[in-house]
Amino acid sequence: MAESYQTLYRVCEGEYTEKKSRFLAELYPVETEEEAFFRLEAVKKKYWDARHHCWAYVIGTGTPCERMSDDGEPSGTAGKPILEVLKGRGLTNVFAVVTRYFGGTLLGTGGLVRAYSQAVADALFGGAVITRVPGVRLRIETDYTVLGKLQYLTAQRGLYTEDVIYTDKVQMQVLVPERELSAFRKEVTEGTSGQAVLDDGETCWFAQTEDGYEVRKR
Repeated sequence: MAESYQTLYRVCEGEYTEKKSRFLAELYPVETEEEAFFRLEAVKKKYWDARHHCWAYVIGTGTPCERMSDDGEPSGTAGKPILEVLKGRGLTNVFAVVTRYFGGTLLGTGGLVRAYSQAVADALFGGAVITRVPGVRLRIETDYTVLGKLQYLTAQRGLYTEDVIYTDKVQMQVLVPERELSAFRKEVTEGTSGQAVLDDGETCWFAQTEDGYEVRKR
């Protein structure tokens, strides 16, 4: 059974300034290494006159793929701090790049670590982190006589109803976490005395965001 994981659902940006050096952080949700490097090249073109573009990514679940780069900064002062912030937040499928514009004053090892870490942390401050849950888009067809019971059961579990169609029957599409599917199916069957017909539906990932629910195929 797949496990839930934390990631981003939109691009995040942050900026940190230390002794006139500017650290511009951009974080992207990504699914592959190729996508991460595509983002990196776009950032390099966008900030073509900057001295450093330091980055890190975490991709995959279970044993994720992790890579980082100091891009000319002293070893261990940029890529690793960026990566540690991502890992500290428990994020995966995320690419982070921090562009530095040198302000004329050397910051030292500690100053660089703090600046790169803080730039990424600032970018994450804004509610873009989501928990993506493995689940099923369960389709249910039932009579109007047991609709109230069905609505009660979904509400009890805090399940999100994506769609409802009213004809001579009621057809609902509900997002159900994979780990709750068996128990919920049993509750519906027993609670409606078998009057509800449950389709297997399609497997998916879903997450609650600032704008509602995000659903992806799995």
